[in-house]
Amino acid sequence: MSQSGSQAAAFFRDVRESRVVWLVRDDDGSPTHLSAEGTRSLPFWSTSPRAHRAAKIWGRGLRVESMPLDTWCDRVLPDAAARDGLVIGINWSGPRLVGWSFTPKEVLNRLAAAN
Repeated sequence: MSQSGSQAAAFFRDVRESRVVWLVRDDDGSPTHLSAEGTRSLPFWSTSPRAHRAAKIWGRGLRVESMPLDTWCDRVLPDAAARDGLVIGINWSGPRLVGWSFTPKEVLNRLAAAN
């Protein structure tokens, strides 16, 4: 399994157990990433240490926050789905914060399969 694949698997395992999702943000919101293909990703992490590493790498005064999994599924994912082309980054890691991204529907399907 690739590094990104193992990070994605860890995300779904971790959030199933903890029922918490982690994000980085500032007063203007969470950073997004535009891929070379033009897809915009909104990243999330499954643990506080993972999110803290991302905030440190990105810098710019970002802080780490948690969100209950149910709130994330009921509010954030539908909002992301309503925005054309926005996908969800899962447990991005490494010095350049790379990893897999999924559509909000794919995230919900993977969460349902993990339960």
